[in-house]
Amino acid sequence: MEVKLNDIVGRLSYNCDILFRVIDIRKSGESKFAILYGEDVRLVADAPYEDLVIIDQSEQQRMAQQFRSLEEQSYKLFNQDVKLLRERQEYESTGGYNQEYNHFQVPGKVLHLDGDPTYLKKCLSLYERIGVPVFGVHCNEKEMPIKISQLLNYYRPDILVITGHDAYSKTKGKMSDLNAYRHSKHFMQTVQEARKKIPHLDQLVIFAGACQSHFESLIHAGANFASSPSRVNIHALDPVYIVAKISFTPFMERVNVWDVLRNTLTGEKGLGGIETKGVLRTGMPYKIYKE
Repeated sequence: MEVKLNDIVGRLSYNCDILFRVIDIRKSGESKFAILYGEDVRLVADAPYEDLVIIDQSEQQRMAQQFRSLEEQSYKLFNQDVKLLRERQEYESTGGYNQEYNHFQVPGKVLHLDGDPTYLKKCLSLYERIGVPVFGVHCNEKEMPIKISQLLNYYRPDILVITGHDAYSKTKGKMSDLNAYRHSKHFMQTVQEARKKIPHLDQLVIFAGACQSHFESLIHAGANFASSPSRVNIHALDPVYIVAKISFTPFMERVNVWDVLRNTLTGEKGLGGIETKGVLRTGMPYKIYKE
């Protein structure tokens, strides 16, 4: 069966371990190769045309179900954390439930910059489900360093997510060589440009990276959290869980890195960061006026 654009495929040489979308098909001399985007992981890859096989609908559903189960588990764990945070805030704001106050909470606003429109849509749905205020912008990874300053001026977020697709290639250099990565350099430059405007780590919380990204350069550039310490693939929704935890943590509290990572789908092999303050603010009184 002929492989076409937007087909869901696997790579025979990798035993079809990951589902990919075919983004482009190119020729190099007499041979053809395809550019692939992961369906559930933020990985970009190229593969010889003859190495690809179309994954039928039933197999797609079976593999997708494994990810959906993990996603639901992470969502439940995250919800438990948020519930505990809210109960503690309510207890403290009412003086241990001794006084009745109608209070309100203002979680941190997120600007989510994504190189993949499909992943961006999935992430925005999860933000909405969790209750995090978010602005989503689709932007090619190479254009992110140029556009970030203007976007920060316009949206004025508390939290910035810089993500899309990435990959490390052994043929291009050592793991320590930034040039051996597909988009890590662009992510790093975007973080640097953002830090030129807002240098303080607690005034703008930044997550940066995708699958196999150069973790050390992103943290050194000024990201609070990044991928990928062990150069493994990360799940498409992992950035959401990280920044949502920050968004719902009170600004007077510091978030332990492990508390952030434990509800992600990838964990500490794919994600890491530094101790960071929360951005949630609580106010009172909260009154509903009837006209």
